[in-house]
Amino acid sequence: MRLFSTLGLLLWTGFAAAGDVAGSQDLSVLPRFARAEIVDFSQSSGQERVFPAGSIRRISGQLRMEAQVATLGQLTALTYALPAEHGSSEAFDAARASLQQQGAQLLFWCQGRDCGSSTLWANNVFANAQLNGGDDQQSYALLRLAPPLQDSLLALYGITRGNRRAYLHVEQLNASAPLGELLPSPATLLRELKSSGELTLIHLAGEPTTQWVSVLVRSLQMDSTLRVSLNGAHAAAWLDALSAQGVRATRLQLGDSSAAGLTVKLRE
Repeated sequence: MRLFSTLGLLLWTGFAAAGDVAGSQDLSVLPRFARAEIVDFSQSSGQERVFPAGSIRRISGQLRMEAQVATLGQLTALTYALPAEHGSSEAFDAARASLQQQGAQLLFWCQGRDCGSSTLWANNVFANAQLNGGDDQQSYALLRLAPPLQDSLLALYGITRGNRRAYLHVEQLNASAPLGELLPSPATLLRELKSSGELTLIHLAGEPTTQWVSVLVRSLQMDSTLRVSLNGAHAAAWLDALSAQGVRATRLQLGDSSAAGLTVKLRE
């Protein structure tokens, strides 16, 4: 996974393309994918935005989200058309890896049909018909940026259309008020753990908190076959807290106490 992240980041560049929409620019936190072109760009202040933090569906004609993050602030939205030889998943994964290597916190991550209907994402969430594609060809992530931008959210949406054209849509909202604590979904933590082999939770540098213990327990209970090691100065306290909430002690093991924050690693 570390090798993939390194190779993926090599595909990013800071150069603008000749085909960019007039007046557009890249986000400072996310250089563009190599040879991608900005085909849609907008900025607005005082914008109220609701980002899905769970899968979406339509019920009685209305868009419904399993979870959401709503806030007000300055919104920048841009859509990249990707070069023909690269799919949306490749650009999406490279963007997510880049942000997480900068310390961004992953709040929600879905892929394929787990996200819901791509038509709803294109038309109801992003209001951009170019993003309408196959339900199994989409990826979405919502991240909270690292300090000093901890009150900014960044949404990524990758889609490959039926004609094989691929797009990466990006939105950054700089909130006008502190966001407070935001917790990732249990399914997102599990997906991240299985994908990279570890969860790096640097901000969990203290004793266990009720909310975080709950979300970690729910995540680990989604796959009872997984065994993990807990690393960090307070790893023993986290192990006791998880065990007390129903995670079998045989699935948990203490690791490196010098690790920053709390790191959860998969064991063989």
